[in-house]
Amino acid sequence: MPTRRALTAALAGLPFAAAAQQPPPAMPPAGRRAWADGVRELRIGLLSDENQADRLARTRGYRDLLSAHFGVPARIFEAADYSGVMQGFAARQLEISNMGALVYARIRLDTNGNIEPLVVALAEDGSASYHAMMYVRSDTNIRRLDDMRGRSLAWADPNSTSGFLVPRSELREAGINIDSYFSRTGFAGGHEQAIVAVLNRQYDAGVTASSALGEESRGFTRGNFRLMVDKGMLDMRDIRIIWRSRPIPGGMIAARADLPQSFKDDMRAFHLALPAAHPRIYEQIERGGGAGYALATHAMYEPILAMARAEAAARRAR
Repeated sequence: MPTRRALTAALAGLPFAAAAQQPPPAMPPAGRRAWADGVRELRIGLLSDENQADRLARTRGYRDLLSAHFGVPARIFEAADYSGVMQGFAARQLEISNMGALVYARIRLDTNGNIEPLVVALAEDGSASYHAMMYVRSDTNIRRLDDMRGRSLAWADPNSTSGFLVPRSELREAGINIDSYFSRTGFAGGHEQAIVAVLNRQYDAGVTASSALGEESRGFTRGNFRLMVDKGMLDMRDIRIIWRSRPIPGGMIAARADLPQSFKDDMRAFHLALPAAHPRIYEQIERGGGAGYALATHAMYEPILAMARAEAAARRAR
């Protein structure tokens, strides 16, 4: 089994920015396809840490555009948490979904590989990556990771890449025994919920996803800080960032691997062309936008898959 240090080194060495070099194709021609005989309804998974009303408002145009463009009914499947999309893929009840690297890795393990990455979201600088960040209230005396000894830490979700797997792995690589270093850890139920829990002093710190680009005062360009700032739920002056991870491979849109190749080709082409063809819809589903999409490959996510295997083995050993 690869060591944790080897896994994080492999993660740090991936050429995340290279994905931006792929030229986007034109939007595929509109019209019903032959694959629609087998895909009678396009069921779209939706992973988000927002409340239900905000999620629906953001994705309604995306759903309607897919349905009109390919001539098949489309339906949004709202998952209560990350595991909902995992179960939907395992039961073949979803055709496509957005997801983070850990959800992809666990679906791949649970379905014997019946998932295929289509496109990866690009940050504003063209990189196909983001970071996990640990944050605390700004009125505490916690200014760095060393100050977290004996304090409490909120994970976002057990299937979150940035809100659980990567920070847990990197902290262990740094020699921190998770079980004894912190006074307690727990799952807040999502990224937004974890930030609220820290603001309400239920936990001393939390971890979440961020582009780490742009103005910190605005919550950076993308991620959960930015979402909450834009909705008036967070003032960045109320929190302090005390740690950030190495680059993490960006979130993707993926499809079931057992679907027709023509379906997957159409979905790739549609999403690669979406930012230029329908910028408003792209901004809505990517929660503010970015530099578009690039072709995704399994190799980009293999280090996360290895981390997921190592985490599962560690749980079995306890």
